[in-house]
Amino acid sequence: MTTTTSGFATIQQRDLVNQIADMLTEALLKGDFAPGVHLAEAQLARDFGVSRAPVREAARLLESRGMLVSQPRRGFFVRTFNAAELDDVYDLRLCLERHAVRLLAGKLTAEMEAALDAQLETMRRVANDGTALQQIEEDVAFHRMLCQFSGNQRLVRVFDELCHEMRFCILLIGQLYDDPAQVAESHQPVMDALRTRDANACEAALDYHIGIAQQRVGEMFREREGQ
Repeated sequence: MTTTTSGFATIQQRDLVNQIADMLTEALLKGDFAPGVHLAEAQLARDFGVSRAPVREAARLLESRGMLVSQPRRGFFVRTFNAAELDDVYDLRLCLERHAVRLLAGKLTAEMEAALDAQLETMRRVANDGTALQQIEEDVAFHRMLCQFSGNQRLVRVFDELCHEMRFCILLIGQLYDDPAQVAESHQPVMDALRTRDANACEAALDYHIGIAQQRVGEMFREREGQ
């Protein structure tokens, strides 16, 4: 069964909940729904051309990913973040990626190194001619590769879940924490450390890289909270 929706791409009946969740995620990351906005279940069901049940299940999935919150008898709302919650996201991310680079340090192959270098070049390219969403996605892709190349697939799955919140936090600010070209270049020291195959050097480079991002994004959130 194929249904043409209003305002959304055509979706297939198979895996309907995940498709709706993916489309809502894209809309949230693009800023189509402001923080705190109520997502009207009935209207979304009409937009997608489906019943309310898969929309509700998709919203529950996004709630588990930290992008929506539910209120009894009121439905689902776009999540808002504060600086303390943001710190929690970055702290957990740092724990995951520290472990990933320590695992990766002793097993980095020429193919892995080439793939990471290529991703860094992609980040440099989109820094000049890409959208903010593309810049964030390519940044996340680099860090996901670190986790993937570590060989721990459970770590990758946890990283993927956490990154839904991380992307959302950054997009709530409406911009990257620094000039996009500078953000891309800030990954070079991580690559340089990986080439040493020294786990301590890799962890130190990552600590600095993510620590700077956490500090600057946190400052921007605190400025927003003070408005």
